[in-house]
Amino acid sequence: MSESTHHLPSPPEEDPKEEQRISQKLRQHPIPPASHPRQYRAIGIVRGKYTPEDPEQISKGAIATADGDIEAVLLGRVISLIKNHIDLDQEHVWVVYPRTRQDDNHLHLQILGIWEPETLDDPEVLTEEIPTSEQVEDGYFSIRGQVVFYEAESKKVVVKIRQSPKKEGEKPKFFKIQLIGALPERPVNHFYDLRAKLLDNVLMIQTCEDIGYVGSRRKGGKPGQKPFDRDKGKPTRPGGDRPSPSGSHDATARAKPVPRPKPKDGEG
Repeated sequence: MSESTHHLPSPPEEDPKEEQRISQKLRQHPIPPASHPRQYRAIGIVRGKYTPEDPEQISKGAIATADGDIEAVLLGRVISLIKNHIDLDQEHVWVVYPRTRQDDNHLHLQILGIWEPETLDDPEVLTEEIPTSEQVEDGYFSIRGQVVFYEAESKKVVVKIRQSPKKEGEKPKFFKIQLIGALPERPVNHFYDLRAKLLDNVLMIQTCEDIGYVGSRRKGGKPGQKPFDRDKGKPTRPGGDRPSPSGSHDATARAKPVPRPKPKDGEG
């Protein structure tokens, strides 16, 4: 059996432990169903011809699609497969991670695999449930994450994707993907499952599903810090009397000077 990317590795935004629990049947597709309702991911399928910038260094280049060229890089796991088994003079179905540059908002791709089970896999293990390269949808992208920006007039959408730590104890990393499409009112800070289509090098939203609100933790005061009195701008004791509003009768009465009694004969 020749080397194959048929059983694709987990995208970096997926939890490896959750991925291990996905059944073998769900692995028989380049983009399997989400393993969790709030599973973050950004992954897609692009058909085209990959041309490296340098024949000696094939890790960086571009994919020529029906809509134009898209800059792309090869992830390390797929380089050996391409060198040993893939004819780059032909078109292929690439499984990719989309990325949006923050400086110019241009889309570029990271290639993690090739979906051609009819040529790369053992024919004996192929079943009708496994789609061929001709049966998968070209330009389909699955974007799942938190909407952090939406402009109804321009239909600009920015989604934040969380990447699970590769090592235990590491903090998760985030990146943002820009799309174009209409969303319901007030989508910001909601988790969305977006089905997108690559058109003219832009991810266009086809369908959307609001999974729910993504809550944020409020940071409390520092340990040992006294409560803050907003009216006076200085600390006050918990449970203590708050100053009366400025200009009230009580405050004026307390502030009014009291006449000093006249001393009696024989006193100071």
